[in-house]
Amino acid sequence: MVAWMIALHTAIHTVAHLFNVERCVDARVEAKGTIQAALSDLGDKSEETYLNFVRKKIPNPEGGLYVAFTYLAGLSGVIITLALILIITSSTKTIRRSYFEVFWYTHHLFVIFFIGLVIHGAGRIVRGQTAESLKEHDPKICEKNFTQWGKIPSCPIPQFAGNPPMTWKWVVVPMILYFFERLVRFWRSQQKVVITKVVNHPFKTFELQMMKKGFKMEVGQYIFVQCPTVSHLEWHPFTLTSAPEEDYFSIHIRIVGDWTEGLSSACGCDKKEFQEAWKLPKILVDGPFGTASEDVFSYETVLLVGAGIGVTPFASVLKSVWYKYCNDATNLRLKKIYFYWLCRDTHAFEWFADLLQSLENQMQERDNAGFLSYNIYLTGWDESQATHFTVHHDEEKDVITGLKQKTLYGRPNWENEFKTIASQHPSSRVGVFLCGPEALAETLNKQCINNSDADPRGVHFIFNKENF
Repeated sequence: MVAWMIALHTAIHTVAHLFNVERCVDARVEAKGTIQAALSDLGDKSEETYLNFVRKKIPNPEGGLYVAFTYLAGLSGVIITLALILIITSSTKTIRRSYFEVFWYTHHLFVIFFIGLVIHGAGRIVRGQTAESLKEHDPKICEKNFTQWGKIPSCPIPQFAGNPPMTWKWVVVPMILYFFERLVRFWRSQQKVVITKVVNHPFKTFELQMMKKGFKMEVGQYIFVQCPTVSHLEWHPFTLTSAPEEDYFSIHIRIVGDWTEGLSSACGCDKKEFQEAWKLPKILVDGPFGTASEDVFSYETVLLVGAGIGVTPFASVLKSVWYKYCNDATNLRLKKIYFYWLCRDTHAFEWFADLLQSLENQMQERDNAGFLSYNIYLTGWDESQATHFTVHHDEEKDVITGLKQKTLYGRPNWENEFKTIASQHPSSRVGVFLCGPEALAETLNKQCINNSDADPRGVHFIFNKENF
């Protein structure tokens, strides 16, 4: 939304410039006898200063093109507009997901954009009458006597000057802050990272377990990862799936593009057998950075919703909850978790189901199975899978996940789910956390609004969305 608002204001700004340039070019070639022509002719003589920045008498449209590609303001305006168009168009969801490299590289055009923005006004084409000239040449009086300028004492030839460029004052502080921020990130990313373990998971997913001196994280945070073996320039964000209580940090990476496929090969994930001599690649890590999931412990009741690989931040949350629960359950503010996971493919359940099985068993051992309520939804299946599910439906454990909680088929009825949770927690603030697509975010946000009470003492659903 912000990008399109910038595009709208840029379009308005550019169109206004086009109209102004057209009028200035027309005024320069206009026949004598009008005040526009008189003002435009000023500056042709040595003792005069000009108002109309167009100095050559070239009619439109050639005159407008001449201004656009020979004047500093015009050329810099064309360049920064093209840069902005590329940045905005590459920010669309389709480009960002399918061609991440395009998105990544085009966004670095911001350097050209800001340089062009700073020098855009250096030509001083926006001009006005000087304060000294206004004392001698009053426009209100001399407007009607423009043919007599310089011939009568009361109306000498007006003098003009360009306004100095001011954009740099708005840009310099953010650029300095950005420069120092990049220095800090560069220094942080150069600290040694050791890959302690590489785990292959189903559904084209692999896990990297790493260690880094001084690394501290909170639940649901993310890091930027670079692998020089794959690319020296590309940094990709990944949500941390480990808990702060663990002595390592981990990420789960799904192979969906050239970069992730290259990283998978560099880590030996495409090898059928483990090789002792296999050398793991160098990894650079920048972060961690905060997300909305960090607030999960601020609520007594939370509703966690993950879609596909969007479940990764909740792996960290659930692990950390369990560690906190085991160490000091009495001081844990969080009392109830509702967890929903939506997947299209049965293989996607396998890598995360182990964690849920462990939590399920440990909760039952502590006689607190009600602390975590989870619902797993399979949104896609074929006829052979449906037959298999039907045959094994009555078994004690689910045929897909191995959990006692059976997998549900289709999509949740979110209205019923929210109403049920609201009835069980009538005077609570329920944190709703999502890592999933926009369509699901709109649905959950709407349900949060519809099912929150107007009474401050009633139930209130607070929506929090992760980037997906």
